[in-house]
Amino acid sequence: MNLELFIARKIHFQTPAKKSKSNITKPAVRIAIAGIALGIAVMIISVGVITGFKHEIREKLIGFSSHIQITSLTNNNTFEMAPISFSATLVDSIKQIPEVRNTCFYCTKPAIIKTSNDFQGLAFNGVDNNYDWTFFKNNLKEGRLPDFSDTLPSKEILISRKIASMLNISVGDGILTYFIQSNVRVRKFTVSGIYETGLQDFDKMFMIGDLRQVQSLNGWNSDEVGGMNIWVKDFNKSEETAYEIFETTANKFEQHGSTYYTRTIRELQPQIFGWLALLDTNVIVILILMMLVAGFNMISGLLILILDKTNMIGVLKSIGLRDWSIRKIFLYQSCFLIGKGLLLGNIFGICICLIQEYFKIIPLDSSIYYVDTVPIILQPTAIIGLNIMAAIVSLLMLLIPSHVIAKISPAKSIRFE
Repeated sequence: MNLELFIARKIHFQTPAKKSKSNITKPAVRIAIAGIALGIAVMIISVGVITGFKHEIREKLIGFSSHIQITSLTNNNTFEMAPISFSATLVDSIKQIPEVRNTCFYCTKPAIIKTSNDFQGLAFNGVDNNYDWTFFKNNLKEGRLPDFSDTLPSKEILISRKIASMLNISVGDGILTYFIQSNVRVRKFTVSGIYETGLQDFDKMFMIGDLRQVQSLNGWNSDEVGGMNIWVKDFNKSEETAYEIFETTANKFEQHGSTYYTRTIRELQPQIFGWLALLDTNVIVILILMMLVAGFNMISGLLILILDKTNMIGVLKSIGLRDWSIRKIFLYQSCFLIGKGLLLGNIFGICICLIQEYFKIIPLDSSIYYVDTVPIILQPTAIIGLNIMAAIVSLLMLLIPSHVIAKISPAKSIRFE
């Protein structure tokens, strides 16, 4: 039988009538438990919010493009793209890569939308019929998605609510779009739908239309495009998938003599992903602070427990129990308190996260934060890891103050009141 654990359980689970009459011990223990509970709750909420926020921003960036893009190496990072072609064999090779979920061809072109009262410059993003509309379907506010299934180039376009509001455009309106080339060329499109993503810089930058319209404006053949969008099954594997695609396209030249240039969404939007990476630093600071708060709360609680049980410590020493065994008794009792605090903190933190996730009770200004409510993603592995880390740190911090037991004299402690 584990004597130290037995004594610790007797102390912790004794009936209220037999508990210490001290007016300090009970409040101090409750404060220590509350400190642990508050710390783990804040950690769970912080990790859930940051994980959710990063996921939302990342998915919106991917929604405007894709996980991976292949373009011509001669592109100069403008919306006016150089033509590139993909052989059927190359496309099949890319699609056979296990992590590739979907592909489509696209091309962007600078344009100006003009109404009777105003105008707005943006990029016409032409896509083919294989485009993954999931993102825009989830963010569609009015109308419907464009239909590119006809054999003729479609004149339907999708614009953002930001542009629609600026130019006073509604679903079903016909709008004149000017394309600046050697000669100004005009096309009239019909607004089939209006979307809003919250990324206002992107919302006012893109209109979505038929790829064949861009091919016609540029005088390209049907096999000439601006690039290929590639979506993968798992974002975390996009880097290695991009490398597989690079190996597939390496040392290959398309019909215009250009090589293929493969980039991930991280390379396409380095500033935003760099900003998201900085959020991890904030989380680390919060976690460290919360663990220190919880640890110091437990230290004060342990010292008060030792003070309250000074007589018992003297008796145990007088019958020959070693200092380390007595320290283990109080460490076991601290484990019970830490466990109770972690349980209460998990219940509180997870409940807050679930309420926000399902009921969206905390709104945000999307023009500042890019999302309209506080996003939450709960990951079981992260929660388990936080609990283990909090328990270990708290116990390690308790080893030092438990040394006080070694300095207690049996003769004096038995007479201590």
